[in-house]
Amino acid sequence: MAVKDDIEVRLQAAFNPTRLEIINESHQHAGHSGDDGSGESHFRIVIRAGVLADMARVARHRAVQQALGDLNQRIHAIALDIG
Repeated sequence: MAVKDDIEVRLQAAFNPTRLEIINESHQHAGHSGDDGSGESHFRIVIRAGVLADMARVARHRAVQQALGDLNQRIHAIALDIG
């Protein structure tokens, strides 16, 4: 499964978001540190979910990282826009 698809499955299951955008930004980092050549190393995630809205910023980020679990090992960078 593609990393983007795996991210979507995990975040849908964990948070049932009202909005979820997963943007692959790996092409912007080609040749830079952390680019493993897979084209799936850098992502921007926009997520809106009721359960996340009441959490403090750090808690929201931790919750998303926890939901991604071992997938974090395949991703070099994630930019999060959470609400």
